[in-house]
Parts: sequence; C-alpha cells; structure tokens
Amino acid sequence: MSKKIKVAIVDYGVGNLYSLIGVFKFFNIDVNVTEEAEILNQADGIILPGVGSFAAGMRGLKIRGLDEVVKAIASRNKPMLGICLGTQLMLTEGHEFGNFKGLGIMKGKVVRFPILADNEKIPQIGWNKIFPKEPGAWTGTILNSFKENDQVYFVHSYILEPKFEKNILALSVYGGHTFCSAIRQGNIYGCQFHPEKSGQAGMKIIKNFINLIQYGKA
Repeated sequence: MSKKIKVAIVDYGVGNLYSLIGVFKFFNIDVNVTEEAEILNQADGIILPGVGSFAAGMRGLKIRGLDEVVKAIASRNKPMLGICLGTQLMLTEGHEFGNFKGLGIMKGKVVRFPILADNEKIPQIGWNKIFPKEPGAWTGTILNSFKENDQVYFVHSYILEPKFEKNILALSVYGGHTFCSAIRQGNIYGCQFHPEKSGQAGMKIIKNFINLIQYGKA
C-alpha cells in the first residue's frame, strides 16, 4: 500500500486554484492551500502556482514571508512543481514592467516574447506542443509518459530563459520562436503551461509528480 502523502499549494494571493485542487482530488490526494510555513515544511510535495505579473507574484510571496520559505524547501530538493507564474518566479530575475529579483532556485531570467512571425498575437493563449531538447531527455522525469501529439494549455506573454541548458526540460514553438516551456533541477520542476487545464496530457504530468512524491521517481 502506498503511503498517504501531503501536498501543499503555496497561497500567496495570485491565481484561481479551483482547477488545480480538482486534479489532485481526482487522484485522491488531499491538498492544503496555505501560507503557513510550518504546513509547507511538513508537506511531502509543494505546488507553486500563479497567474499575473512577476512583480506582483514576488510581492505576494515577500509580504507573507514565503520567499525564504520556498527557497529553503527547494534547497532540500523536496518535490516541487511550479506552474505558469510560479515557474517564472523560480528564476533569478523577471523583466516584466521593470527588473525584479526572483527566487533564484534556478539561474535565468523571464523576458517578453520577441516579435513573432505570422502575426501571432501576444499573449500566447491556447494549446501548443512541447518537445524534449534531445531524445530521451524526459526519461525519469514528470514528462516521461508524454506522447508526441499531446498538447498543453498556455496563457503567457513572457518566457523562460534559463542560464544553463541542463535546466531546460521542454521546448515549444510559437510564432516561429522556440522557447523553454518547462524547467527542472533535481526534484524541482516548473511548467510555463497549465497542466491542470491541459486535459489528459496534463493529468499524466500531475500523476507523475504524485509518483515522484510517493515513490521517489516519476
């Protein structure tokens, strides 16, 4: 029998969490939406969600004292999944409406999409594919069951630019521009897209993350 796990969602005042909570309930996993450091530290896995601007996200974390809490948890390599803005905040800095310091869990920056081909609009809103930077790169990760034609749901104007290629887990193409759509460092993952809004493909990612928490491997 697999152990009962505790998953905590970092509540820092940004984002509608209803869909995310629903996915974990589908897998019979209780989630605690919290801004309490003690609960986050005791959890077996952490979700860092979020929508909105980089500056507002960091402000929400800081005024609750959660920026240092999240960084400390990440330093212990506890399973963590960033989603959309939550993923962006994992990097060193964000350039949305200025230059703002991020959590620095992984080195890199968040920048606006460049001018795109085919008159593609910014933000990117809708379904798109992800692909590995090289064959076999997803083996043993939360993307290891992803199929070639699976698509995921994006809503974003700014993109991830990790400093080190080793942190790039997935890539996507929009308007002729290839960008990083998922990052990884050990048990710490981040998706620019929304797994909780990505149908069966997204459900597989969440299930793999749960497996990582329960069994130590995705």
